[in-house]
Amino acid sequence: MRTLHPSPFDLFDRLEQQLQTAERVPAAEIHETEDSYTIALELPGVDRASIDVKATDRSLIISAERRGQAPATPTAAAATPEAGHGEAPTAEGRRRAPLLSEFRYGTWSRSFRFPGGIQRDALEAHYRDGLLTVTAPKAQSVTTVSVKVAD
Repeated sequence: MRTLHPSPFDLFDRLEQQLQTAERVPAAEIHETEDSYTIALELPGVDRASIDVKATDRSLIISAERRGQAPATPTAAAATPEAGHGEAPTAEGRRRAPLLSEFRYGTWSRSFRFPGGIQRDALEAHYRDGLLTVTAPKAQSVTTVSVKVAD
């Protein structure tokens, strides 16, 4: 017999599917001192070369890419088209698809806007042990513009 109302458990199944496909961005922590802002991002498994930090007068844009694992051998990529995406190695050295994978691969971008200006030329970024730390010194001068109202 077919029911007109879905089961409440169907909602949980749909929620789980949505969570699995949702885009995840790295966790961030922002600190402010008298003279700078410091942003720390968790980026485990991200290659330093794929991290890009850009700045405007009042914001930072940080983007990166987490790539899948490299194939076990040069011939493994040719032997299995899905090689290089987090598969477990077989006895022959080839990779196979995992039984369960909760790792997220791909690119992402995140922006942070600050209440005051920052010195774009004095930014410092350090990446160590999966943690990206960006220090953005505060701008020392604030410009004010006066506008004459015309008739």
